[in-house]
Amino acid sequence: MTPRRKMPAISAGFISVVIVGIVLLLGLPYLTDTFGLLQMTVFAAMAIFALSQGFVWGFGGILCFGQSAFLGLGGYAYAVAALNMGDTTWPVILSVIVPMLFAALLGYFMFYGRISDAYIGVITLTVTIILFNLINSTSGDIYHIGAAPLGGFNGIPSVPALNIPGHPDDQLDPQGLWYAAMGALILCYVILRMILASRFGRVVVAIRENETRAQLLGYDPRMFKLLTFVIGAGVAGLAGCVYTNWGAFISPTVFNLTMSAQVIIYVLIGGLGTLVGPILGAVGIQYLIILAGGQHVIDPNLLLGVVLVAFVLLVPQGLVPVVRNVFLRFRPIRREVPVMTPEPPLSGHAEPGQ
Repeated sequence: MTPRRKMPAISAGFISVVIVGIVLLLGLPYLTDTFGLLQMTVFAAMAIFALSQGFVWGFGGILCFGQSAFLGLGGYAYAVAALNMGDTTWPVILSVIVPMLFAALLGYFMFYGRISDAYIGVITLTVTIILFNLINSTSGDIYHIGAAPLGGFNGIPSVPALNIPGHPDDQLDPQGLWYAAMGALILCYVILRMILASRFGRVVVAIRENETRAQLLGYDPRMFKLLTFVIGAGVAGLAGCVYTNWGAFISPTVFNLTMSAQVIIYVLIGGLGTLVGPILGAVGIQYLIILAGGQHVIDPNLLLGVVLVAFVLLVPQGLVPVVRNVFLRFRPIRREVPVMTPEPPLSGHAEPGQ
């Protein structure tokens, strides 16, 4: 009888996460009202944003302080293209491609210029500030791209919602937007998990662990870091598209330092080096921000700072690694039964009674 092969733990966890995501995707519209569904939609957008930072930082080892730059570029690319084209099929694609192209250009000069990790953080943060000030100063009728006014600090209002591909008049309602947002989150998680399970992903993690050793083995760390940076930018751009659809509005605030800091807190609290951790961190922090904002007692930014300091001091690994370690500690240990193999007979035949 052929022994049954055990499913690897990593595959079981991956399948479990996808099943939970599909259950939430299909079940939440029947459990909450329209307002609750809209809140869940912005949670999904922030979770996609956190996934991008978690992938770039947690697995690529690139601490990008300006990940919100790609979020904003994706949101603005979608808004400008949707106002000009009407149909939102191509604007969705552009919301991914534009941040990736910008990241490719920026990353080329950073990684092939041998910029150290500390300066990469400074450069990305500076780029975000530049984009914030650039978009913020575009108020006035002269600043427009086609039919889309940039609006400066007022932002771009009345951004067309997603529509059925090829049918501009069939725009999605809040329930349809939830399906699109949660579907995008599941898709991003699956794609990033497949990338990490591939040879490319293993090389990326190897470079994070020991860049010199990976280089001695024949890999070019600059190329792998650049590709990781570009993939993360594309995911962040998609998050910007979902975020813009959630409010039908985009403004320069997506480039500000608060947004850049929040996504780092998402990853730190959820767990660096995981994909589920940033998702849970984003949902938890966004819930706390909404809770604090509704009470008008505690400033949300102050609350974020307190939570960050508490986690860094008490749970530096993040929630998911700690829960996983506790689970592994109390998991029953299977004892391996030694297999007894018969010893080969000595020369000659043994007679009974000898």
